Amino acid sequence: MQPAPQGGTALSRQPALPAAPAYGSGSVADILTSAAAAMGDARFTNSLRLPAAQRIVVVLVDGLGKAQLKQKAGHAPFLRGVMAADSGGEHPRTLHAAFPSTTATSLASLGTGVVPGLHGMLGYDVLDPGQDKVVNLLGNWDPGVDPLRWQPFPTVFEQLDGHLPTATISLPKFERSPMTLAALRGSTFLGATSPQARVELAAETLAAHPAMLVYLYWGELDKAGHGHGADSAQWEHQLEELDAGMKRLAATVPADTLILLTADHGMVDVPRSARIDYSQYPELVDGVRHTAGEPRMVHLYLEPDAGPEARDALVAAWLDRFGTRAWVLTREESVEAGWFGDVRPEAAGRIGDVLIVARETIAFYDLRRVRPQAIEVVGQHGSITRAEREVPLLRIPATQRATGGRPVKGKRRR
Repeated sequence: MQPAPQGGTALSRQPALPAAPAYGSGSVADILTSAAAAMGDARFTNSLRLPAAQRIVVVLVDGLGKAQLKQKAGHAPFLRGVMAADSGGEHPRTLHAAFPSTTATSLASLGTGVVPGLHGMLGYDVLDPGQDKVVNLLGNWDPGVDPLRWQPFPTVFEQLDGHLPTATISLPKFERSPMTLAALRGSTFLGATSPQARVELAAETLAAHPAMLVYLYWGELDKAGHGHGADSAQWEHQLEELDAGMKRLAATVPADTLILLTADHGMVDVPRSARIDYSQYPELVDGVRHTAGEPRMVHLYLEPDAGPEARDALVAAWLDRFGTRAWVLTREESVEAGWFGDVRPEAAGRIGDVLIVARETIAFYDLRRVRPQAIEVVGQHGSITRAEREVPLLRIPATQRATGGRPVKGKRRR
């Protein structure tokens, strides 16, 4: 924890804010850049101290928090063995998700190697100041938002083009998605629907190249967590499937392959009684023009003519009702705390004037804006608690040399 900023702000009434994510030394933003450096590209810094390798595959498991993996390790005997055996080397075993701890933000940090305040993917949905409307940054991209203008930084894959072959292996529906274009453009895209097929594609693609960087997306665990919770039999089943898939990947990739398993965020189960429709309290939305973000990390945007008094009144109202269960801070305080890293001017207006960041197992909904079914989601993320922001970094050893492979044709996305 770090001391709350002083100066008469409402933070003096709250528990100390968690420290900012370890951008530059131990976050998801450092994975692909460190991998490129470990493969010999001197333009990048190996801040994670990864071992040198000719082939690397980064497996990104959506929704696999470090705490959940440790708690449910009995359902993942292969990964449990990897964790127990991986005592050598200097690389960290725990990384921090980007803030907010949500897929759009962390994947953009992973893909670009830059902090959220620079790439501007600052939540599941956020305000687009230019259109004066809330836009989705994941699966329902607004047609008025150009992904290349919204996120203008080159991806690691684009920077490696012409220096090292790269591939993205994910669900076919993501190939042409604006999210892929914004965060992961520049690699050969290889689509496969089932996890087993994605594992096979990864092994074949790596075997077909003497040097290659592969990114493999695994989304089934997150879906089970949202629908049933991270403490459910469905989540445990998907963890077992992941465990089997990683064992199979280790057995089929070339022997000189470095397999890295990590995640974009963790998850907490929020009981139905703690999923709150905050729009039912007039004082919590008084003067608010737009609401956005995640149920555990809410952006509140004030009317354009609202002054500091209106903002302070809104902060006070939230503190009075939920101040023991959430951090309530202004845009300026969140930037000062370093949660977004450096923030470029074009992205600053996408951050709420006031942020509501869940501290306990609670989730906040504006049911005037979102579908009623949204409140049925069990597994949640977005906040900066340890359960949501701490993710594993496992170095999985290859167990045998692949017997062969064939080049796989794909499409390069830019």
